[in-house]
Amino acid sequence: MKKAIFIDKDGTLIRNVPYNVDPAKITLEYGAVEGLRLLQRKGYSLIVISNQAGIAHGYFNEEDMQPVISMVRQLLADADIRLDGFYYCPHHPAGKVAGYASACICRKPAPGMILRAARELGISLGESWMIGDILHDVEAGNRAGCKSVLINNGNETVWEMNQHSRPEYIAKDLLEAAALIASHSIEKSKTWNSYIRH
Repeated sequence: MKKAIFIDKDGTLIRNVPYNVDPAKITLEYGAVEGLRLLQRKGYSLIVISNQAGIAHGYFNEEDMQPVISMVRQLLADADIRLDGFYYCPHHPAGKVAGYASACICRKPAPGMILRAARELGISLGESWMIGDILHDVEAGNRAGCKSVLINNGNETVWEMNQHSRPEYIAKDLLEAAALIASHSIEKSKTWNSYIRH
């Protein structure tokens, strides 16, 4: 089975422009290219996991997500980064659009999107990580069985902690998050190699 990095979209992978579906306004966050290249070299599949409540609220249609997904894929491809999956949740319990205005198992902090990606793409969750800029991302990753990194860039403003919302690491951007994950894997390998030699 493969190992993966699950990545929040808005505020983590790309600049956060609220409810944006204009591809022209999509730009990668600082450190995203360097960080994802490092993780790809380490053998991780890269998968976006994103709440898109704008669909439930009626700000845009589900069809409007396709140009967004294409642009994100293209920006990464231009940097020689392969995106292995893109999953989004269109639901919100306070939404106005019938069919989307509901509680669900996919909207973060629920782990549904990650669990679905793991089933469909053959991902080993115990070897995988979730990276996001709010504690709901961390909680979704932890509840799915991954380790998690919080990008502390000011987007988390509530800081309500529970047993599932504690990250393994806190980083300033995707590059630092990637370095921490790579270092974690090296230290784990050193510990295991030391153990088996004895």
